[in-house]
Amino acid sequence: MTAIPSLVIGIASSAAERRQLAQLLGGTEAFLIVSSAHQARRFLDLVRKPGAAAGPPPVGNTPAEGASDAGLPPRPDLSIDSDRRVLRWRDREIGLTPLEHDLLLCLVGTPGQVWTYRRLHLEVWGNEHLGRGSDMHSLVRRVRRKLARLGATPTIHAVRGVGFRLASA
Repeated sequence: MTAIPSLVIGIASSAAERRQLAQLLGGTEAFLIVSSAHQARRFLDLVRKPGAAAGPPPVGNTPAEGASDAGLPPRPDLSIDSDRRVLRWRDREIGLTPLEHDLLLCLVGTPGQVWTYRRLHLEVWGNEHLGRGSDMHSLVRRVRRKLARLGATPTIHAVRGVGFRLASA
């Protein structure tokens, strides 16, 4: 019987933390350092399903009613720099908190795709607690303000009783 090689996955949001983690894991046979839990999940999904498309799995079987831009590729003029935790719209940038970053990774990676409150809470906070949902709405409000400050045309639309999606203006 052959031994399965082990891999350590470390998560560190800043470059300094990643360097420190690399030094700590230096004696490890194999390790991977990523900036977020979302990136680690994407890597693990690829390992489990070789050849599968990167990115979060879709929510539900069909796009929500009115999601006219569902299935479109991510917008090249709206991007996220995970290393620096920055949202970029064309030639402008704005810093993101870890929660804002993780929310936008979900939404920007699948424009038009509706993300349920439960799925977003699991991806962004790492648990299924929903409570009253005020934490989610507060986070979305902050991200909408940042998109507006950048002058970005895409916006986050609420799908009443379901969740949120990134939509082109």
